Amino acid sequence: MTHPLVDQLRFTRSEFIRGLEGLSEADAARRLPPLNCISWNVGHLAWQEQQCFLYGGRNQILLPDLNTDYAYGAPACAPGLGTVLAAWRTITAAVDPWLDTLAAADMLRILDRGADFGKYMLGSLMQRVIYHYWYHNGENLAIRQALGHTNLPQFVGDIDKLAPFRAV
Repeated sequence: MTHPLVDQLRFTRSEFIRGLEGLSEADAARRLPPLNCISWNVGHLAWQEQQCFLYGGRNQILLPDLNTDYAYGAPACAPGLGTVLAAWRTITAAVDPWLDTLAAADMLRILDRGADFGKYMLGSLMQRVIYHYWYHNGENLAIRQALGHTNLPQFVGDIDKLAPFRAV
């Protein structure tokens, strides 16, 4: 059975994507300084999953450009939404089979993310990624409101059905 934190990550990803529904390429690339644009945020979360789960978990880097273009502190840019969504889908599809193997004991394992990021307990790292998604989901929706978008998600989706609490 999938670990509950993995279920929460997948639910969080789905909420992140729900927050992008109906977003045009042009609006995704609009930047309201000092904020990054929404499309950059998508690339940034693809970078984080690659860094945490592919590199930290399996010592793999699939898309090296994510490490230069969307890492924490990378310069602002306005990529195409389709491009970064394709990268995000590539990374999450590569991460998912590994996530499916994780058990409670694995969440206590220490992952070494390299000299720039240090060592983290996998369970804590998983929570960090989940919370990071929620941070950027809120930021993206605030940007969309500032751009005049309406009918945006107002609250967390159907967590009770899609990712209810479950003891380990």
